[in-house]
Amino acid sequence: MSQSKLFSSIVALFLVPLFGTPQAASAAATPSTKAPPTPIQVMILGTYHMDSPGLDVINLEVDDVTKPRRQKELAALTEQLAKFAPTKVAVEMVPRLDDPTVPAYEKFSAETLSKDKNEIVQIGFRLAQRMKHTAVYAIDEQSDTVDYFPFEKLKEYAKANKQDEKLTALIAETESQVKARTATFPRKTVSTILREWNDPAQIAKDQTFYTALLAFGNGKVWPGAELNAAWYLRNAKIHSKFMKIAKPGDRIVVIYGAGHNYLLRELVRSTAGYQLIEPRAYLR
Repeated sequence: MSQSKLFSSIVALFLVPLFGTPQAASAAATPSTKAPPTPIQVMILGTYHMDSPGLDVINLEVDDVTKPRRQKELAALTEQLAKFAPTKVAVEMVPRLDDPTVPAYEKFSAETLSKDKNEIVQIGFRLAQRMKHTAVYAIDEQSDTVDYFPFEKLKEYAKANKQDEKLTALIAETESQVKARTATFPRKTVSTILREWNDPAQIAKDQTFYTALLAFGNGKVWPGAELNAAWYLRNAKIHSKFMKIAKPGDRIVVIYGAGHNYLLRELVRSTAGYQLIEPRAYLR
């Protein structure tokens, strides 16, 4: 073999592993024409509990949403949310094991609005019907064995470690803030109330109640941290259930208690293929 042919063979031997065949190199240089999946757009609408079930650490006193004035406002709210053109509505209900849809929605009618004050019905069912959806989706998480908000355990720790006054003061301060906000309800529309409750600055401020509880603990036990971890776990499971119903291209409105707002929004933000939509842009 001549020296020139030998040199060409050696060059080819080293270049092929580096750059592949000419055909492969050409293919690699050609940009992919496959479009990325359409993002899943998610609107988290944090709301107050309109039926005042009294299940929270700090509960609200709210007016009757079945009254004509509030019904008119809720109808207006529905039209505002409809401009988002949601393809699905998800609510704070525990799903069945084999089916995430809410059976009660099948029986929903205009008459239901005069009887059931719950925001699931007043906002969720109403919006789904307005959009002609055949189903509403349940994504909540509850457990008979796991305490997702071990507040009693934290109270016991505070009392045993002479920190009960500190905890009482924290609750009183938060309760005072909530009462001040709810005192304005009578002169505001439902859309205005929810616009304020879904202000990112207000959501961040509300989260400080949970992070303040992290101060309760010592070198042996950490009830404040455990409460926050359990609360995160519940919201993480809610998001996991949500991911089961979400498909590329969906536009989903999630109706949930405002206490979940911070974590549910962060979980949407940090999930690839998801886009968080601010409800305030629609609540005029």
